[in-house]
Amino acid sequence: MHKYRTHNCSELNKNNLNELVTISGWIDTKRDHGNLLFIDLRDNYGITQCVIDAKHKKFNEISALNLESVITVIGKVIERSEDTVNKSLSTGFIEINIDEYNLLSQSLTLPLPVNSDIDYGEDVRLKHRYLDLRRNKLHKNILLRNKIISSIRKKMNDRNFIEFQTPILTSASPEGARDYLVPSRIHKGKFYALPQAPQQFKQLLMIAGFDKYFQIAPCFRDEDSRADRSPGEFYQLDFEMSFVTQEDVFESIEPVLYEIFEENKNYSKDKECTVSQYPFPKIPYIESLEKYGSDKPDLRNPLIINDFTEIFKNSNFKIFSNKISEGAIVKGIIVKNSEEKPRSFFDKLNLWAQNEGAPGLGYINYYENEFKGPIAKNLSKDQLEQINLSNGDSVFFICDKIKYAQQFSALVRDKLCNEFNLLESNAFKFCWIVDYPMYELDEKTNTIQFSHNPFSMPQGELESLNNKNPLDIKAYQYDIVCNGVELSSGAIRNHDPEIMYKAFKIAGYSKKFVEENFSGMLNALKYGAPPHGGSAPGIDRIVMLLADEPNIREVIAFPMNQQAMDLMMEAPAKVDKKRLDELGIILVDKN
Repeated sequence: MHKYRTHNCSELNKNNLNELVTISGWIDTKRDHGNLLFIDLRDNYGITQCVIDAKHKKFNEISALNLESVITVIGKVIERSEDTVNKSLSTGFIEINIDEYNLLSQSLTLPLPVNSDIDYGEDVRLKHRYLDLRRNKLHKNILLRNKIISSIRKKMNDRNFIEFQTPILTSASPEGARDYLVPSRIHKGKFYALPQAPQQFKQLLMIAGFDKYFQIAPCFRDEDSRADRSPGEFYQLDFEMSFVTQEDVFESIEPVLYEIFEENKNYSKDKECTVSQYPFPKIPYIESLEKYGSDKPDLRNPLIINDFTEIFKNSNFKIFSNKISEGAIVKGIIVKNSEEKPRSFFDKLNLWAQNEGAPGLGYINYYENEFKGPIAKNLSKDQLEQINLSNGDSVFFICDKIKYAQQFSALVRDKLCNEFNLLESNAFKFCWIVDYPMYELDEKTNTIQFSHNPFSMPQGELESLNNKNPLDIKAYQYDIVCNGVELSSGAIRNHDPEIMYKAFKIAGYSKKFVEENFSGMLNALKYGAPPHGGSAPGIDRIVMLLADEPNIREVIAFPMNQQAMDLMMEAPAKVDKKRLDELGIILVDKN
């Protein structure tokens, strides 16, 4: 018989009755019934109930063990009595009658309970992450992550993508975030950078002729933490393709994402979930801002933002009409078939809007074929009818300059969805946001600047750059969004050096600047580059969505805290002077 296990803690069932077995694991719970002690033994796979009689010579010894001690149990599989069957466990019809046990590792008193999903403070959880990872919910999330990554890798291989490993020590990146720098011992005073993404390398692989690349890529960015963004590092499904259009990229990745979500859609849900069928909807960037107030729309929310500026332009509602004359617009959100609400409901929404920095939240109700609310009294019958309300509808208004009206409309849309309980909760809804503007106007300097990714191919290519108003030029740039979460940005890349020179010139950069800062990529493009493009959906965010976790920390094995610190390994940490001298680094005290 094996020293530690003949079976794992999820395998045993009625087919194993009367067998002598060996299992090993952690003591999850103990229940002392006086003459009997029940122990739930847990390993990576599940839980098996073990029982020892008070007459057993080691009863007192095993009773004294702390939870989370590691033991090996040898005993016979017996059937549980009918009143103790646990149908929620795969092993719930049997238990092991302990003949022998061996203590493999004693546990100290626990700083947090392992057999409970009660939330503990971030500091305690991350300081003792190895204990936190034993907890059922988190343990399952990490196994889900493994399942998803394994499935992604197989799907990409099946579609003839070639897996690469690109360098971790590289040069500083032209991406928008700050780099993590690594000092060179051999080349004192010079630094490597950890890659913010394998962007340049994957493009170079296309130029090298490999046609289809993918990688489960680690990326490093020195940026602040958010609920959906881990500080320091993250992983993405990075892929690139040659001789493709934007549509080709969509058609390649949509089935992969659909299948991943379809395979795991019910992981965290009580009800059967649905996943968007591909092809996914494609929403132009400007339209997304107009209809949803955001370029990351949650399509589970059925509410649409409309423009009512013309209705209020010459109205007697002077609060809006005066602002419109100064360049403001009026946005409105209609809630269909809403049951009549008391005045206090609208007062509460108005107070919420003020707490968000807005003057308030105007509204009109149309109940029993009558327009109600303070705004309605200041509009003509014709103006009210143009709003196009049906009996039982309400409409909520936002008036501001376009940028701020769109931003606040997005908040109002989410708030109303929650207040009226409209969210389609058991669904994963994908969409593409397309046609991002190539350039935008800097409000402070009134100069043209890149709006998104300077290395994307402009729609219309060189002809557009030469003949169009830069603010009218769109790029082959796109985002994939699911349930209001941006999973990835992507683009068809600029593979023509002349287009690159011109694109940068419009944004105020000289040919010399381009050659000095992007020489590696630029030189490669001069030796024959195929049209190419790709994207990089975030692994962490995919798992976060499927696990229905509000914080990305819950799907990463060893995350940093919000201050970008690893409390368990005590990083970042000071380095002794000898090591700094070896690297040619002098620390300056700025206090």
